[in-house]
Amino acid sequence: MNQITRRQLLAQTGMGIGAVALQWMLAKEGIATPPVLKLKPNNDLLARKPHFEPRAKAMISLFQHGGPSHMDLTDPKPELTKFHGTDYPGDIHFSFVNQASKKLLGSPFQFSKHGQCGTEISEILPHTAGIVDDICLIRSMHTGANGHEVSIRYFHGGIPGILGRPTFGSWITYALGAESQDLPAFMVLSDPGGHPVDGVTNWSNGFMPAMFQGTVLRPKEPRILNLHPPAHLAGKLQRQNLDLLQSLNQTHLQAHPGESELEARIASYELAARMQTAAAEALDVSNETEATHKLYGLDDPTTREYGTRCLLARRLVERGVRFVQLFHSGQPWDNHSSIKSSLTDICRKTDKPVAGLVKDLKQRGLLDSTLVHWGGEIGRLPVTQDHGKPETAGRDHNGQGFSIWLAGGGIRPGMAFGATDEFGHKAVENVVTPNDFQATIMHLFGLDHEQVIYPHNNQKQIVTASRPARVVKEIVTS
Repeated sequence: MNQITRRQLLAQTGMGIGAVALQWMLAKEGIATPPVLKLKPNNDLLARKPHFEPRAKAMISLFQHGGPSHMDLTDPKPELTKFHGTDYPGDIHFSFVNQASKKLLGSPFQFSKHGQCGTEISEILPHTAGIVDDICLIRSMHTGANGHEVSIRYFHGGIPGILGRPTFGSWITYALGAESQDLPAFMVLSDPGGHPVDGVTNWSNGFMPAMFQGTVLRPKEPRILNLHPPAHLAGKLQRQNLDLLQSLNQTHLQAHPGESELEARIASYELAARMQTAAAEALDVSNETEATHKLYGLDDPTTREYGTRCLLARRLVERGVRFVQLFHSGQPWDNHSSIKSSLTDICRKTDKPVAGLVKDLKQRGLLDSTLVHWGGEIGRLPVTQDHGKPETAGRDHNGQGFSIWLAGGGIRPGMAFGATDEFGHKAVENVVTPNDFQATIMHLFGLDHEQVIYPHNNQKQIVTASRPARVVKEIVTS
């Protein structure tokens, strides 16, 4: 029997016992590299079960780029009006220093109580005022940053300002897959005027496979190009071609087992074929009643475009789309000047369609399982962005405290949660961060946000980026 020394044993098993010993010593000193993460991600769109019973099955996010002015819309501040024209007593950070002013600007709009809950809403949101008993108004959002992009990426990707992360629509799609096999799980309804600020980052799949990114519909008809085949290829001939293509794809797939990218590519092509029928029907609003058209404002040129997209969002979730997001061109809520007129204009365009969506979901029995989100990435400062004349005055950026609202999908209705200070500058009560927002959304979908994991760079990635996050249970129905 051949014998070897201890030295020879360690030398000959350098990747075995010796490596284990080295790893142990390095770990003891706190300098060991982390072991390779061995997790298999869900790189498909098959429907998956949540961690526990969900309240929401779908979500419609009405993102309001630019920073809606909370003290002019949803968060009345009598002290701001009382001390209008005097200097703000505390410290304040300006984005536009050359136009900065510490003069407090009282809201030019009147507030009044509405609904059984008595929530106060501005006069320029009369239709939202009519649904206050169905919404939860969060008045204590906080990003801690005044910039648009940094806060947009925080809301969508979980880390302020960081590019390359999936948005929460992608996370939900990854965690739960697709409910419908005939329509994309995550759809984006863009504005005819162009992309919002930060462009495609708003619906990016980040480090996840492309199947989890938002599918963007064209903002005008036809909303999907080449949806219908040429007349000479339609019918039986097209079916024969699709069947042959499917057979060839499956043969190729069997020859390359375990190729997730190939599986995803074949699945996307098969989805495109099925969409020829399903999408055409889902995107056709002509069969909706006249009353429904009026509810969304399709009979008014001012509200027709946004109202059509809100109606399409309802039709999509009704047909199994899990996540729908609406965006504006640019950032129409970024009211640095003439806030009295510019804020009124964007409210006039969106208020009726948004309220119509909530009412329509409720009357169809869909609101209980559909979560609706309204809000922007930041709010506005309580001081004037000085333009010399009162009619041209605006407000600068403010990520220290602002408002959003949620409805349906397990959210407690008819309540206002949290508060900003007496001037509306900073969130001071029940502060909610975008990470809290994301964790709460995941909870409503029946998901523990810390257990929705995607392996990337040998790390466990989660929706809230492992940052402090809590489920805001005070706003969730029991």
